[in-house]
Amino acid sequence: MALPAALGGCVQHGGASTQAAANAGGPGGPFTLVNQDGRPVDQQVLNGKWSVVFFGYTYCPDFCPTTLTTLGKAMDELGPKANDTQVVFITVDPARDTPAALKTYLSSRVFPKHIMGLTGTQAQIAQVAKAYVVYYQKEGSGPGYTMDHSTALYLMDPQGHYRGVIADGLTPDQYAKAISTAMSGA
Repeated sequence: MALPAALGGCVQHGGASTQAAANAGGPGGPFTLVNQDGRPVDQQVLNGKWSVVFFGYTYCPDFCPTTLTTLGKAMDELGPKANDTQVVFITVDPARDTPAALKTYLSSRVFPKHIMGLTGTQAQIAQVAKAYVVYYQKEGSGPGYTMDHSTALYLMDPQGHYRGVIADGLTPDQYAKAISTAMSGA
């Protein structure tokens, strides 16, 4: 799917490199991070359900909360298939996005139910971002800095394998249809 231009403070990058990674087996791979409850997790958290993996940060002024809200509506539209689907939010700002900060942020009633937030050390985030071919960079200084980052969403199958990129900026119905189509094997 083509990826539309990103909104405001979150810029999309890496179309060619993302395609190259997809041709080589796709993004993804081993990682060790910490969930919003402070528990260590690894790539096995992707096993057993279809996963929409999304990289962002809690201080994002527009794209991240908009996408998470839209994904929350898409999960509702999936109906019973939502039980076999999870959204995994991996921060690109581990300095501010502690497990407690993720837990508070992701508790919004408009975000997907049972969303999983992941954080870690700078090195751990760099490793998982590289595995998923995610661009991110700190912009500015002081407490009001932002993070420039990729905006693609990665669809992983219940075995944790890459199945494709879901474009950003879709409607809830379009996200639900993309996920449902992949789940049906079409």
